[in-house]
Amino acid sequence: MASEADLRARLQRASQEHLLRFCAELAPEPRAALLAQLEALEPEALRQHCQRAAAACARPPGPPSDLAARLQPLPPERVGSATEGDPQTRRLWEEEGFHQIALNRVAVLLLAGGQGTRLGVTYPKGMYQVGLPSQKTLYQLQAERIRRVEQLAGERYGTRCTVPWYIMTSEFTLGPTAKFFKEHDFFHLDPNNVIMFEQRMLPAVSFDGRAILERKDKVAMAPDGNGGLYSALEDHQILEDMERRGVEFVHVYCVDNILVRLADPVFIGFCVLRGADCGAKVVEKAYPEEPVGVVCQVDGVPQVVEYSEISPEVAQLRAPGGGLLYNAGNICNHFFTRDFLRTVTRELEPLLQPHVAVKKVPCVDEHGHPVKPLQPNGIKMEKFVFDVLPFAKNFVAFQVLREEEFSPLKNADSADRDNPSTSRRALLAQHCRWALRAGARFLDAHGTRLLEQPRDWRNCCEAESSGPHSSWMRPLPRSCGPDPCQPRGPRLRTQPHLGSGPGSCSAILAANRGAQNRAGFLHRGGGRPATTAPGAG
Repeated sequence: MASEADLRARLQRASQEHLLRFCAELAPEPRAALLAQLEALEPEALRQHCQRAAAACARPPGPPSDLAARLQPLPPERVGSATEGDPQTRRLWEEEGFHQIALNRVAVLLLAGGQGTRLGVTYPKGMYQVGLPSQKTLYQLQAERIRRVEQLAGERYGTRCTVPWYIMTSEFTLGPTAKFFKEHDFFHLDPNNVIMFEQRMLPAVSFDGRAILERKDKVAMAPDGNGGLYSALEDHQILEDMERRGVEFVHVYCVDNILVRLADPVFIGFCVLRGADCGAKVVEKAYPEEPVGVVCQVDGVPQVVEYSEISPEVAQLRAPGGGLLYNAGNICNHFFTRDFLRTVTRELEPLLQPHVAVKKVPCVDEHGHPVKPLQPNGIKMEKFVFDVLPFAKNFVAFQVLREEEFSPLKNADSADRDNPSTSRRALLAQHCRWALRAGARFLDAHGTRLLEQPRDWRNCCEAESSGPHSSWMRPLPRSCGPDPCQPRGPRLRTQPHLGSGPGSCSAILAANRGAQNRAGFLHRGGGRPATTAPGAG
């Protein structure tokens, strides 16, 4: 380890010597921890980082003055749809996707570096339960979807196949996530096929360009954004691991979307058959001012433009058909070829420009007393996973239905959107639609058939069974969902759910269990991971 004098000289070159101002007060152990942290910070890189952060924060907010003239929607030939167009073409996409999965050429990569701070919890967001009757976490839902798509691809092609699960964590989430997976037996996945790796951390910076001390013995650090993926792939030789496994195509997604379809065969097949090196799933914007980035073109190059960078006038523009001209909402759901990722990590990553996030950063005052600021006091520099879109040689977008594929979990229930309740309702409503398509019938509390699905799925889908354990209805992913031609007959009775608020209900299964089992989406065992048809909540 470098001496304190050496570190002080290095920090002086970086104009950050204040980081040692409490060093003399520290006991040996915390002092050693601080010196070890500082030794890992290369002085010139630290100086540039702090200067860039302060300069970027000082720039006037708002979109560039000439952006509107440079914007164009994606050309139609670059866009596919999960619902429109020729059904036979969509079946070809799905078959190609399953074929690539069966050949062990597809991996999924989870961006899981964030904590659940906005949810009001201190643990990783993937460990969160939104209140499903099974009490499954986001991690478990996703693990079961991987197992199910492996099973379906294997059945189609008569082979055993593997979809490796790469999980990018951060300093904050790696330990708890690894422990959680071990405690849950990796949700019946092979631990050798669950690969966790850590993204880099960057110092938080004050508005005047000084790295912030979180404590006397610790520099305030933050993950470098989900775009830190590209440097992390190189740091941990993840692409080399993929190459050894024969992986050619990677599906990248964020942890907080409860409806995400992992290794979606339709999306994978669409991108592969289009010869794409980079792809993005998009949803139609709900309204012009919706706070989601827009996938479009800038100067003829594909790009995600943040909602804050688009003027209200441009956001309101309409296409000839009446819909929004810039309607392709980004949902952080991407396809990449391994070759494209290799080019980015080895050649293009230094060209990515970091984004400014102004945050409330816990710190110490001039006397070393801890401070929890009430107002933003610092800058965190982040890169985004979509920053690489302009580098693609053949970019495509794939439009999907929001209600089927996008319900993010961002906020606590005190917020009016993107909270545990909206996520839970989105998933249970989807299950209800799948049940109806499989031939289920819904009855009210008096046994009268409902013509529509119950409107309030706030609580749960509970299943009634004549056996000693309750059964839980578990639909498959859409691309491999229940077959409408399966035997009909399941009936779901809606009843008031005591103590859950006016109008809420739960769905009670009162059907022939044999028909349900043949339909292929019934899970027994009161919430344990399924071995036959995992894939939903």
